[in-house]
Amino acid sequence: MNLTVKKLILATAVVFSAASLFAQSFTEAQISGKIKEKLAQMTLEEKIGMLHANGIFTSAGVARLGIPDLNSDDGPLGVREDVKPNWASAGLTTDSATFFPNGSALAATWNPALANRFGIAMGEEARARKKDIMLAPAFNITRTPLNGRTYEYYSEDPFLNAQLAVATVKGIQSQNVAACIKHYAVNNQEVDRNGVSVDLSERALREIYLPAFKAAVEEGNAWVLMSAYNKVRGEYMSENNYMLNTILKGEWKFKGLVMSDWGGTHNTINAANYGLDIEMGSRQPYNTNYFADPLLAAVKAGKVTESTIDDKVSRILWVMYHTSLSANPPAGKLNTPEHSKTVYDVASEAIVLLKNSANMLPLNTSKYKSIAIIGDNATQTFHLGGFGAGVKAKYEVTALQGLKNHIGNKIDLKFAQGYKADYKNNYPAARKEAANKPNAGLIQQAVDAAKSSDAAIVFIGGNREYETESADRKTLELPFGEQELVDAVTAANPNTIVVVVGGAPYDLGKIKQNNNTIVWSWYNGSENGNALADVLTGKINPSGKMPFTFPVKLDDSPAHALKTYPGENHKAEYKEGILVGYRWFDTKKIEPMYPFGYGLSYTNFKYAALHANKAIYKPGDKVIATLKLKNTGKFTGKEVVQLYVTKQVSKVERADKELKAFKKVAVPAGKEITVTLNLNINDLAYYDEADKKWVVEPGKYKLLVGSSSRDIRGEAEITVK
Repeated sequence: MNLTVKKLILATAVVFSAASLFAQSFTEAQISGKIKEKLAQMTLEEKIGMLHANGIFTSAGVARLGIPDLNSDDGPLGVREDVKPNWASAGLTTDSATFFPNGSALAATWNPALANRFGIAMGEEARARKKDIMLAPAFNITRTPLNGRTYEYYSEDPFLNAQLAVATVKGIQSQNVAACIKHYAVNNQEVDRNGVSVDLSERALREIYLPAFKAAVEEGNAWVLMSAYNKVRGEYMSENNYMLNTILKGEWKFKGLVMSDWGGTHNTINAANYGLDIEMGSRQPYNTNYFADPLLAAVKAGKVTESTIDDKVSRILWVMYHTSLSANPPAGKLNTPEHSKTVYDVASEAIVLLKNSANMLPLNTSKYKSIAIIGDNATQTFHLGGFGAGVKAKYEVTALQGLKNHIGNKIDLKFAQGYKADYKNNYPAARKEAANKPNAGLIQQAVDAAKSSDAAIVFIGGNREYETESADRKTLELPFGEQELVDAVTAANPNTIVVVVGGAPYDLGKIKQNNNTIVWSWYNGSENGNALADVLTGKINPSGKMPFTFPVKLDDSPAHALKTYPGENHKAEYKEGILVGYRWFDTKKIEPMYPFGYGLSYTNFKYAALHANKAIYKPGDKVIATLKLKNTGKFTGKEVVQLYVTKQVSKVERADKELKAFKKVAVPAGKEITVTLNLNINDLAYYDEADKKWVVEPGKYKLLVGSSSRDIRGEAEITVK
């Protein structure tokens, strides 16, 4: 980064002040009046025309009434480049954008304030590109580590997902751009994603899979929601009356519009009557889509009422009056230094230190004259690749370039590719199998570089082709013969640092056992290499925490232990119920490779004196928990203080512990601070399936604070009357 600290602080302040300036200026009463006025002037054909795609990312307006087309755009990694009707690049020179870190990277920061800045910057870029709806954020629960979209989603925990989703949605929408929360709901695998029907308990639905969506709607006030491809209990999500009408629009009072995922509509009458508002997709001619001529015919035949159509158009117009038709919307910003700073901050706080037993990190740059930089991921870029959303990045700093920028003038950096990632999901099986075998010639070059250097940094992991929408991974094994590469380089030079790049868990068991220094990075945005270099050299103290559990073996994960993934005969039964992620591992006493919330620092933190503000509470009360946190090391650092709650005696099945609060705090070296965590007693409720309501069970609860779900540093007991 070439901005001064003073400029960066000022830039951040400008971002936040800009977000507050552009609040929606029409009152809800004014918007309601404008909607009624437009509806009264529209023909039935014009209304139907607004309910289906008329382009890859657009749906029609009504030009004669001054209603513009509605423009959407991918997605979670940044504003996608413009495309032609066949999905090919439009070939423009004006559609480059900032590449933002992937979803699980953002989750690894455990920092809602950063998520809000992330959203503001993304909203500014969407506004500059004249997009009304940003197809983000995506935050489905990590049920299986193999899911091809794990990199795109946040975490395995509903509370962490909710905090990040609300902050991101508010950030995007501060720029008069609609956040489209997705994929609603229970969308946890890519295998058979267009046909699988999920069967799950109401408790699991309400306690695990819906809370983040509920929070994004009720607290974040999300304006748009995307229905998922899958079915829930036998009904496609784009025509699921219970999920769309009863829960979303009924219980949660969702005011915005529901759009289908692309090609995710399967029926005209059911979808129209059961909650879908816009059918999106690229199937042409568009007038043959379910919500085009067939819907017009269904209305004329009396199978769908015109009042149902009016409700859909009203929702679309409501979104427009918050976006394209809003008063005094901001102009937007694209590829600014402030956006690069946000990306850098997210990337640097996302990086997770997994092991540092030999204290090789932070790198003592005066100690080394030469370092071998090994691995294809050292020079790989991640803004494009695979199936689905990508970004035509204005720039992306690779890991090697970042190291050259920071230490290249002091240390001789010798690059060796190590392996060749010749892999695409649509390759024949034989070619994909060949890509995952070690390349003896490239490994020998890496060994020679390691032997002739004082230290080695090996970059391994996945990439955007290997982890991709539309396909799940087959295994947790490292691809491309990377394990053999690490073994050979480590044997050649014990001073080897392993940097794993990925968006989902891999099997790092052998590396954890044999290597003394392991760092986890991500598809970490335009500033990837600069952030990583600053973490490795100690300018930034790592503070990332894992947003999901790494199993020792795949069959330790609940969906695989219970043989319910990917399902049979297009049906996946979620037999694990509420025991997803660490809830399963901790309750079943299964030792993970790395637990949920895990991440080391260059310093150490001492927890002490946890206590609640009182001993006895009743439903509706607020718990104020405080503790002392001391940095006992030599480096200033940030710690994520995690508060879990356990109820050991209960009349219903309970997880061993559940995350209920967290806070990321900075502590200077040698200093002690007081950390305060707030908890609502109502958040201790379970969902009673028989009575169909949330119940706060009376009795004793333990508050547990720690540095991960398996590293509990303090306990306190409270009683709920």
